[in-house]
Formats: sequence, C-alpha cells, structure tokens
Amino acid sequence: MATIKDVAALAGISYTTVSHVLNKTRPVSEQVRLKVEAAIIELDYVPSAVARSLKARSTATIGLLVPNSVNPYFAELARGIEDACERNGYCVILCNSDDNPQKQRSYLRVLLEKRIDGLVVASVGQDSDLLQSLASVRTPMVIVDRELEGVDADLVRIDHEQGAYLATQHLLELGHRDIAYIGGPAETGVTQLRLSGFRRAMAEVGAPVLGNRVRHCDFTSPGGHATAAQVLDGKRPTAIFAGNDMIGFGVLRAAAERNINVPGELSVIGFDDIELSRYVYPPLTTVGQSIRELGESAASLLLTRIGTPRQGAAEQRIVAPRIVLRESTGPRPDLFNDYR
Repeated sequence: MATIKDVAALAGISYTTVSHVLNKTRPVSEQVRLKVEAAIIELDYVPSAVARSLKARSTATIGLLVPNSVNPYFAELARGIEDACERNGYCVILCNSDDNPQKQRSYLRVLLEKRIDGLVVASVGQDSDLLQSLASVRTPMVIVDRELEGVDADLVRIDHEQGAYLATQHLLELGHRDIAYIGGPAETGVTQLRLSGFRRAMAEVGAPVLGNRVRHCDFTSPGGHATAAQVLDGKRPTAIFAGNDMIGFGVLRAAAERNINVPGELSVIGFDDIELSRYVYPPLTTVGQSIRELGESAASLLLTRIGTPRQGAAEQRIVAPRIVLRESTGPRPDLFNDYR
C-alpha cells in the first residue's frame, strides 16, 4: 500500500508539502497541486484516517448502538441518524448487539477505542455494567428510544406512556372493554411505561384488567405469535393492544391461523408505526411518530453537542405520539349488547 512518502517521491516534492495539499493547511501552487493529485491517482494512495484524525482531533465518525438491527424499527431509526450525519459530513458505525448486553458492552469499548466524535445509544434493557460504563463516557452522547437510569446524557424518545394511553383509548372508544395487553419484556422501561398508559386508560372508564389479560414476550413477531396463541385459545378478548408493531404482526398471524376475522371478531393495535405495518393484512392500526424523523432529531442534537459541549442539565426531547388509523381495528362485535 502506497504511503505519503511514496506520493512525495513520485511528485518530486517533500512529504510535508503533500500533507499541506491533502489537508489544505497551507497554500501551494497550482502546478504542485496537480503533481500531487496525479501521483495519488497513479499510486492509488488512500490517506490514513487515523493520522488525519490525530491531527484534526476529530474522526468525523459517529457510533450507533442498537439492540436488534433485524427489527425494522431500529433499521428505520438508523436510517434517520445516518441521513442526518451524512448531510453534515459524518460517517456512522452501526453496532448491533442482538439483544445481548455483553455484546453491547464489547461494542461500546470498540467504538470508544476508535475515538468516535459522538455516540447514539438505543440500549438493551437496564444492564448495570453497561449503565456504569455509559455513565463514565466523556464523548458526547444521546440516548434514543429507551431512557437509561443514572446516565446523564441527552435523550430523544417518543412519549411511551401517552402513546399507550391513546392506543387503549382508541379501543375503548370503539366499545371494547375486554382488552388484552401483550407487551415486551416486563423489566424494560419502555414496557413499563406502555403498560402504565394502558392501565390508565382502562381505569378511567372503570374497565377491569384481569391478570391473564397482561402478557409479556420479546419485542418480536415470533414472541407475539406464541403469546397471542395462548390468549386466543382461552376466553378470547375482543381486542389486543400489542406492545410494538412486530408483536402485532405475530398477533395477526395467530388470529389468521384460527380463522378469527380482524377486525370483525378481534381488533388489534400496535405501537411504533414502522413502514411494514402499512403492508401486512389487514394493515395495522398503530400509534407512533415518524421513526426516521426521530433518528434525525437524535443525530441533530448529537451534532450540536459535538460542536458546542453541553453545559447544565441534559436535554430531553419527548416526541408526542399520534394514532395512525388503518384496518385492523373496529367496533366491538357485540356492541349492541353493550354492558357499559
């Protein structure tokens, strides 16, 4: 591989002059610049990013930690972050932890060793070792989607509790009272907030929430499918609130396997509004906000922090959710025998 000294030798000038041409640190004549550019092309020379970053004290690189890149939510989030960073001259290194806290901690070390300029974290759960590591990070950082207790960093997320309240309220307005909630892992903050919103809406109309009407699984379609099968094989509710759209897809599959008409016999609502929710059958009613815009907002906040180090309290951007009406929700089947 060619070095800067090889370029200098071929161009017949000093390597410090080549460095000035590459880094634009000192004016050079047009003739010299053309010699350097010709030598670079002939030798297929690639400047050392490490050397340049040491000189500039910047790598123009952002690290992004996500728990599951297979989940379309995080893929759309990453796209928004990448788009915003690319427009501002930054590259993004994406690290997928596969919902594995140990892998996530390992990736964090790798990113920090690469001297990234900033870090965006969409974390797995509340791993204590990870929280301790993040708490000591001095690199500008933004937490997105899931709040991390004890980590003093800027935060961008949707209002999970209010979103769940709106989703449940929508089902209640359609006359449903026997509503099951299938959420993500019980220990995650996101699940707790969404369950809280569900319970708040139910309590406002005096609708009971029986113990077997609250279930938990992974934030995946297989998890939603297996859990919905248990719910639908017992005394069937008239509606199911899925803790995210991926769980909702699993619920739709379980209903189809049992010839349960959605929404004629069972209403299903999800959370997140991932792009795929428009194309399942029936299209999934959901609650959320533009995921890509959420990613762009996180990246914008991070780039601001890189340019102007944070002073004072961390900033929180809580995005208001909205209901996205599609074809998977409808009136309660026995609405004319309303027992409200």
